Amino acid sequence: MMRTLLANNEKIDLSVQTVRKYMNVELGLKSVTRKPKYVYCKGSEAYEIAENIINREFTAEARNTKWCVDFTYLFLANHSKRYNCTIIDLYDRRVVASVNGKHIDAQLAIDTLTKAIERCDGKTGMILHSDRGSQFTSKDFTEFCKKLGVTQSMSRPGCPYDNAPMERYYNTLKAELINLRTFSTEELLYQKVNAYAYGWYNYKRPHSFNNGLPPAKVA
Repeated sequence: MMRTLLANNEKIDLSVQTVRKYMNVELGLKSVTRKPKYVYCKGSEAYEIAENIINREFTAEARNTKWCVDFTYLFLANHSKRYNCTIIDLYDRRVVASVNGKHIDAQLAIDTLTKAIERCDGKTGMILHSDRGSQFTSKDFTEFCKKLGVTQSMSRPGCPYDNAPMERYYNTLKAELINLRTFSTEELLYQKVNAYAYGWYNYKRPHSFNNGLPPAKVA
């Protein structure tokens, strides 16, 4: 990523080996090891399970036609848990909405989808892909999607790669922000997560899916 940043922002073209030398030897920087994925407790029985419409077709012809969504856990310095729900646009990997909360429930998913719709000027009719978590298969969330005209798509059970773009986003968020520091307050945690999503990730961070461009620079 650093080589792409230098090329995009500073017009400096260096080999991978040269960048690695300066980062590791000259600056003493080290890579970040990803922590094991947190396993959530099984939720309530599903109200409705959607078919896997996306079926690993992680591209879109236009913005706001195919989205994916997921949850992840966050920790405060006192080890209490918070949660984040994020929606990604499969057209350019843009973060459409990022919402944080104390509970990993259907309401957090509803709040995130509501924010996503608001941020795209009320446009609906898109496909929304998720795993089969109880929040997404709940009556409240499935009925909310139907009310909005949003078509749900769901991964096969036990297949995280069916929602690979979300897995990648959260892995990146953890590696570049969450695992590098501690957060003393809920307000600070939420502020930094949202600044990362809407600022750094959308507008500055190069993405391999976009040939090294950040999502906001994709035509």
